[in-house]
Amino acid sequence: MAGPSLRPHVHWAQRHRELYLRVELSDVQHPDITITDNVLHFKAQGHGAKGDNIYEFQIEFLEPVEPNPVCRVTQRQLNITVQKKESNWWERLTKQEKRPLFLAPDFDRWLDESDAEMELKEKEEEKINKMKIESRVPKDPFRHLKKGYLVMYNLVQFLGFSWIFVNMTVRLFILGKDSFYDTFHTIADMMYFCQTLALMEIMNSLIGLVRSPLIPAVLQIFGRNFCLFVILGSLEEMQSKPVVFFVFYFWSIIEIFRYPYYMLACIGIEWKALTWLRYTAWIPLYPLGGLSEAVAIIQSIPIFSETGKFSLELPNPLNVIIQFSVLLQLYLIALFLGVFVNFRHLYKQRKQHLGPKKRKMK
Repeated sequence: MAGPSLRPHVHWAQRHRELYLRVELSDVQHPDITITDNVLHFKAQGHGAKGDNIYEFQIEFLEPVEPNPVCRVTQRQLNITVQKKESNWWERLTKQEKRPLFLAPDFDRWLDESDAEMELKEKEEEKINKMKIESRVPKDPFRHLKKGYLVMYNLVQFLGFSWIFVNMTVRLFILGKDSFYDTFHTIADMMYFCQTLALMEIMNSLIGLVRSPLIPAVLQIFGRNFCLFVILGSLEEMQSKPVVFFVFYFWSIIEIFRYPYYMLACIGIEWKALTWLRYTAWIPLYPLGGLSEAVAIIQSIPIFSETGKFSLELPNPLNVIIQFSVLLQLYLIALFLGVFVNFRHLYKQRKQHLGPKKRKMK
């Protein structure tokens, strides 16, 4: 049973328009905070200087305040923000001249009146400068159309790769390893659609619709399409190999995080969990996807050598045949170089979005 109510330690600071109260309670439960007749009433269960108990206090403010306080609970404390009805500097917080024993200045946020005026002036100047900059930037009459196109593009790609991922996962649970051998015949049409549509990402980067660098996009899209259309699509012998399952599966997992992240970014929404997945999941998945593509190419080399498909026969007097299988061996080197370039690009992006500076800004 909870003991008698106690007063917690409360620290306060002010600005011209706001009051800040920091209540030293951890693990706060059921906070009841109201302002009636210019008096703040506080009551909550929490862990304070006297242990777990019910803590409460009242503060009658020096001047009128708005009756709707904003409360933010953290694991270690509870923060209350109260708006003043008039923008001015108070000589003290409470109507009573003698400061209550439980109340003390919050030196982490404390400013003198002159410092607060300087801070307010800097904020006003920053706001004015921002408005000036925005007024100088010409408004794009097609920005809503562009945003709508990007949202729809990313949504369609997300739905396509989600269908691939869910279909392959369900088949894997039902059929087990047998699902490996007919992956191409059940999934290829949708993969053809998604990877062909992905060529638009190169165009988007070229015309400036997105700020993504062009080279990583070209390396990834042309590398995937080469594997899909040339290595797998042109050789029936490759289409029943288990490696097709792993190529398609790793591609789809990467994209079901990437496309919804960009779709939400187009409309100014950031979901922290999705951001973390977008810039973390690629660490194991991207090398595994590149390795799967390399395995598919290695398995196709003997088939191309035997059939002579896509080999180039130069006219006499040279009478030389350039085997496509030899070109594939050279392409393997380019594949791993491309993986390295994209890996480096994604690592830089991860540092920008999840690094220490980003967390500090938040």
